[in-house]
Amino acid sequence: MQICKEVIAVMMKNMVLSHSLFPHVEKRMSSIFKKQFLAMEKEIQEEYERKMVALTAECNLETRKKMEAQCQKARAANEEAEELMKKMNEKPAVEYRSLLDRLHRLEQDRLKRFLLVKQEEYFAKAYRQLAVTQRKELHNIFFTQITNATFKGELKLEAAKTLVEDYSKIQGDIEELMDFLQASKKYHLNRRFAFREYLISKIRLRDSQASALINAAATQISSLINKMERAGHLPESHLGMLLDRAEAEINSVKQKFDHDLKQEKQKLRQKLITKRRREMLQKQKEHRKEQLSLGDPFKTTREVTHYLSHWKNLLSDHTIEFEELTEKLDNEASEELKELLFSLTEKTVEELKRVQYGVFVQELVKLSVPKMFLLEAVEEHKKEMVVKHEQLEREERDKSTAAEELLQLTRQKLSQELETSLLEQKKLRSWEQSVFMQLLSLPLSLSKEELLRMRQELHCCFSQVDSSLAWPKIRARTLRQAFEVEWRDTELLKVDQNLAMTNKQQHSKMKKTGSRNRNKIDILRKSLQDKIFIYEDPVKDEYLNKVKYELLLEKECQLRDLENKLGEYIASLAFQKTVKKSKMLELYTAIISVQALLFEQLSTSKTLSKLECIQILEAHNPEIEELDRKLEYEMLHKESAQQQQQHLMSRQRWTLDGLGLSSEAVETNVDRQLTVLLRQAMNKCRQLINLHQQSLRDEQWNCAVLEDLLENIEMDAFVALYSQELRLAGYLAKLTRVPMGMLHRILNLLLPSSSQSEVLSVLDSISKYSDGVAESDSNADESGSCKKRKSQELWQALENKVRQDLINRNLEQIPSLNKRKDSLIKKKQLALLEKASFIHLGCSPTHPPMEQSDPPVCLNTATAEVIEQLDTGEKVFLFREPRDPILALHNSPRKKKKNFLNSKKAARANMDS
Repeated sequence: MQICKEVIAVMMKNMVLSHSLFPHVEKRMSSIFKKQFLAMEKEIQEEYERKMVALTAECNLETRKKMEAQCQKARAANEEAEELMKKMNEKPAVEYRSLLDRLHRLEQDRLKRFLLVKQEEYFAKAYRQLAVTQRKELHNIFFTQITNATFKGELKLEAAKTLVEDYSKIQGDIEELMDFLQASKKYHLNRRFAFREYLISKIRLRDSQASALINAAATQISSLINKMERAGHLPESHLGMLLDRAEAEINSVKQKFDHDLKQEKQKLRQKLITKRRREMLQKQKEHRKEQLSLGDPFKTTREVTHYLSHWKNLLSDHTIEFEELTEKLDNEASEELKELLFSLTEKTVEELKRVQYGVFVQELVKLSVPKMFLLEAVEEHKKEMVVKHEQLEREERDKSTAAEELLQLTRQKLSQELETSLLEQKKLRSWEQSVFMQLLSLPLSLSKEELLRMRQELHCCFSQVDSSLAWPKIRARTLRQAFEVEWRDTELLKVDQNLAMTNKQQHSKMKKTGSRNRNKIDILRKSLQDKIFIYEDPVKDEYLNKVKYELLLEKECQLRDLENKLGEYIASLAFQKTVKKSKMLELYTAIISVQALLFEQLSTSKTLSKLECIQILEAHNPEIEELDRKLEYEMLHKESAQQQQQHLMSRQRWTLDGLGLSSEAVETNVDRQLTVLLRQAMNKCRQLINLHQQSLRDEQWNCAVLEDLLENIEMDAFVALYSQELRLAGYLAKLTRVPMGMLHRILNLLLPSSSQSEVLSVLDSISKYSDGVAESDSNADESGSCKKRKSQELWQALENKVRQDLINRNLEQIPSLNKRKDSLIKKKQLALLEKASFIHLGCSPTHPPMEQSDPPVCLNTATAEVIEQLDTGEKVFLFREPRDPILALHNSPRKKKKNFLNSKKAARANMDS
């Protein structure tokens, strides 16, 4: 987080230095960034605390419920066992109870382990979600501020594009840095674990060596006494007394050794903890001081790449130093523990020798054992101790060498895993870039603002494409535990089924109670042993392979989901543009249809002659031609300007300075050797590939922007053409004096997918260009005029014609009616329309249809509906008008028409499909 914030600060400063951003704007934006970053961190921290509290309470509740259920199950089994043990002998009862207790302990232990792993997954998942949210919020803050600055004019679009390109590139570098740091952290952590396992094996080896030396010295005392008795120098009556005394002395010495070792270990532990804490704190302070000195990037470098490189080297060095310090402290602790152990071991061995020589040898001399014989036995024991000591040292060297070889192999394996992990992450990052390049290669038309939002969505989607330190391990443990529980439950169910079957067979065979109880105990004991074996059975390799497969499958699904999410976002942008175009085209088509209807009305009513109509259209043509010429000129101008700009950028990118080669270097390269030139070319290979990729991205970016510009020019021209057509329609409406209610109904027919507000907007635009047109079709004051009735009949006939044309046009689009269209229309259409009219009026089919009286009033809710005949697939459009409220009061309650609704739903489903 600190690196990301400082990188943004560096980028903003560089924009000021390149005169792409004003200093006061940079200060204001930096202040906003700082405030929003602090607010985000505070919010994330609060959310983290809330989640941790909630998860802790939830996990504790789940653990308590599971453990209570397990305890109840164990109590029930114990009660059943108590009843059964009353009927059996003591020895089988004790053995059965011991097996039952052992099984219950294993069940509780496995349940606790499963719940613990599950809780670890809960917490790791919550922490990962918060980390992803933090990254997304960081991207959102950056892109929001860039968009706002662009909208206010404080940042030019070209500067914003450059800033976003730099941000995306730097984000790739940051992600690569984080991948390396995560993999490096995991690598060094595993190295520390491996080294500590190595030290633990050495400590155990020393413990066994010390125990072997003490046991060898203690064995010599009893061996000396037994040897004297076998040689006949010691009466048998004194043998038992001396052996008991020897055992007491040996136990006393060993107890003193254990007590002293425990006390000295506690002292050493406190000393080592204090020393370790002091040195680690000192090292952390040094590291923190170095990080803070690097914290101001302008004290180190103004180049973001160099700044990230400094961070990478610094953090890598810190990790290595911390690991070396840890190993040094562990080694020192191990050596001090070794010295302590060997010192106490030597003291204990000397004490046992003193007991042997000073106590028992003197006692044997008192019992008349020959002194020369005793001295020979003592010398022999000394030689045995020397041989034993050499043998133990040889074994220690061999085992230490084997442990060191194992440590080296483990470290080599960890190094290979580190390289593999980094390679996998590079593949993921390259996949991320390939997805973005594929999206840009699509025939998209996106504005610069939309491309900025697409970049933001790209970063938000791919903020999760990283290898976390804990999540894959915890997820693997959870999957392994789940597979183990599933397998264990299956095996336990088989054991219970076999037990029930065996009990049933034994019950039918055995008749005597005693023999039946004995057999039942044997069967139950065998069942408990089988269950214990199932719980103690180690993890099989097939489960580990299954876990790896599941992890790979989950990772693949996650990547596919991220890719689909980004694709859905791009598709939504394209869909919005398509909807806007189709809506505009629908409005334009409707206006053209209205013009045709008005021309037809003028011709039919003899208001204008055919020649006069042609003259109106010819007078309208120059305006359209002017718009066409203007559109063609603007499109050519934009294309040429874009091509020149792209060519200029390409030339600037492929100059020698762009490749990082100075002219002096090029001149001096002539006299150099071929190997030097090849090495320099290989060093520039990566940079050349990056330039190629950047050039391709810029070209695709510019193509998408150019396409959007051309579409906007076309849309502007189309809007201008639409305005002219509205003006013409208004003029024609003025000539025909068409009633607004009638025009409203016609527009409803021609714009079936538009809302009433859109239809009214078109109607208002037409009326604005047609002064003096009647506002309604209600002419009660001239109802007696024959001319008005004739005009009204003409308008009604025109409306009916529009309806019929709409029906015919939609019927012709149905593929299933191409062959039998005419016959089906003749046979079905009349019956369907009659049925629809009965439904509309709320009457039964036996009632005669009501005659239409006066012309309908002005309607703003006329809509078209579709009925599909289920057996033929034919569609009939129904045009309804609101009923007279007086008629509605006298009609009987309308019954639900099941077939009509089903037909309507089927028709809508077919239209959607």
